Amino acid sequence: MAEREQDTGLRSRLVDVGVELVGTEGVQALSLREIARRAGVSHGAPRRYFPTHLTLLSAIARRGFEELAGQAGAAIAGHPGDPRGQLMALARSWLEFALANRGMFELMFRHDLLESNHLGLRETSLPLFATLVELVAGAGPASGAEPRLVAGALWANLHGIAQLWGWGSLQLAVGVEDAEPLLRAALDAHLGPQTR
Repeated sequence: MAEREQDTGLRSRLVDVGVELVGTEGVQALSLREIARRAGVSHGAPRRYFPTHLTLLSAIARRGFEELAGQAGAAIAGHPGDPRGQLMALARSWLEFALANRGMFELMFRHDLLESNHLGLRETSLPLFATLVELVAGAGPASGAEPRLVAGALWANLHGIAQLWGWGSLQLAVGVEDAEPLLRAALDAHLGPQTR
């Protein structure tokens, strides 16, 4: 029992170190060797819990999805019975998370670096998208397009806003200092203008 707890502790510590490292230094700093060094273990120790670099990155990304889902859920809960208001709250929380967690945000959506089926990553990322689909369906896209497709386009739009805002590009191009009008425009573009 003590060995299992020690294994769980070290496994968790490796992920904790990776979360901290991606937060301070970005995705490019996430080598097995550096995570092991900062965790105070041999460079081969992570392989005991994570057979590949991708599996460790996936475990780190899962933490990001869990945090984003928690923030989004809390934001959505503030607008019961109002899918459009919930979508706007989700959009705001998406942008806030992206700006506050730039390295993690980049890692979470780099499925070229992740093993989507590892450690329940799909169980943390896909429900977030399913929530977006459900809210889009509830808001009733004006185009009549399938909610999953509209949600995918809206997701791409929100992701692009978050990236370009973080880089300072949108502020320069659009001449605004607040992203709120861009988030509203994205919802209007995908759902049609709000009628009330």
